[in-house]
Amino acid sequence: MRQDEAGRGTGTAGAPETESNRLRRSAAFLIDEALGFLHPAALRAAAEIGVADHLADGPRTPAQLAVATGVDERGLYRVLRLLATRGIVEEDARGEFTLTETGQALRSDVPGSARSAVQMITDRSMWQPAGELAGCLSGQLPAFDVMFGMPFFDHFARDERTAAVFHVGMAAMSDPENAVIAAAYDFPAAGTVVDVGGGHGGLLQETLRQNPGLEGVLYDRAHVLAGHRLADDPEIAGRWALEDGDFFTAVPAGDVIMMKRITHDWYDDDCVTLLTHCRRSLRPGGRVLVLDAVVPPGNAPHQSKTLDIMMMASLGGRERTASDFAELFEAAGLKLARVIPTDSVLSVVEAVAA
Repeated sequence: MRQDEAGRGTGTAGAPETESNRLRRSAAFLIDEALGFLHPAALRAAAEIGVADHLADGPRTPAQLAVATGVDERGLYRVLRLLATRGIVEEDARGEFTLTETGQALRSDVPGSARSAVQMITDRSMWQPAGELAGCLSGQLPAFDVMFGMPFFDHFARDERTAAVFHVGMAAMSDPENAVIAAAYDFPAAGTVVDVGGGHGGLLQETLRQNPGLEGVLYDRAHVLAGHRLADDPEIAGRWALEDGDFFTAVPAGDVIMMKRITHDWYDDDCVTLLTHCRRSLRPGGRVLVLDAVVPPGNAPHQSKTLDIMMMASLGGRERTASDFAELFEAAGLKLARVIPTDSVLSVVEAVAA
C-alpha cells in the first residue's frame, strides 16, 4: 500500500476509503454519543425503583421484578435490556436477568452503595441545567440559576427535597473514598483537624479512626450537622466537636484544615475568600488540604473533566489543574506544597503558609 493510502484505510472490498464513508462513520459515532444520555436515564430509573435489591439473591425474570417493584413489565424489560449493554445486568438465554459484579453497588443494602449517588447525579437539579450548557458558553449565569431562578445553594435552603437528595447522595459518593484519602496523607501525631463543609462527617470520622492522637472539628451549617454520624462511633468518642457557621465568614482554628469537594463548587474569587479564612485560622506549621479531582493534562478520559461540565452548568464552579490551585493559594497567602494522588479520583492538594 502506498504511503498516502495507508492513513486513509480501505473499504470493505479493499478499495481506498472515500471521504463520504469517513463522514458517514463520523456521523454514526456522533449520533451514538448524543444518544448516550439515555444510559444514565435508564440507570436512574433502575435506582429509583430499587430493582437491584431484588436481584441480590440471583436471576429473576422481568415479570418477577415487575411484581416486586410495582412497575410495568414491558417497560422494565426495556430498561434492563439497555443496562445490559453497559454491563450492569446480564440477560441469559431464559430471559432472566442477573446483577453483574459491576452492578452490585446499585443495591441499597451493600457497604459503599452508589444508589443514592446515582440518584443525586441524575437529579433534575443536575440533569436539566446540563441540557442548557450552551448558554454558559456565552458568559451567562449557570444554567441552574436561569432555570430555577436562584443559585444552587440558595435553592437548597428553600427546597428540602433537593437538599436531602444532595446531602445523602454526596455521602454515598464520598464514603468509599474516605478511607483511602485519610490513608494517603501523613497527618500529624497530635493536633486538631478541621473539616470545613464536612457534611455528615464521613471523612473526619475516618481520619480520626486512622489517627488516634488527633482531635477533630466538623464545621458546616446547622441543618447539615443535624445529620452527622460521629456520635455513633465509639472508636472516636471524646475526640470530636461540632461547630456551625458559614465558611465564607470564618473558619475554626486548626493544625490541619481540610475541605473535600468544596472548592470545585465555587468561583475563583469565592475560593480565595474561603482559603484566606483558612490561612488566618491555620496554626503555626499547619497545613490546608484541598481534596478535589485535579484535572490532568492531555486527552485521556478523567472524571474531573466530566465533573467540570456539571459544575459549569449547575454551580458556576469548576474542577482545577495543579497550576490553578497554585494561583488560588497565592492569592490567599498560601503556597502549593505538593499534590498527592490517592486510590480514588481525588487528590490531596496541600498548601502551607506563604
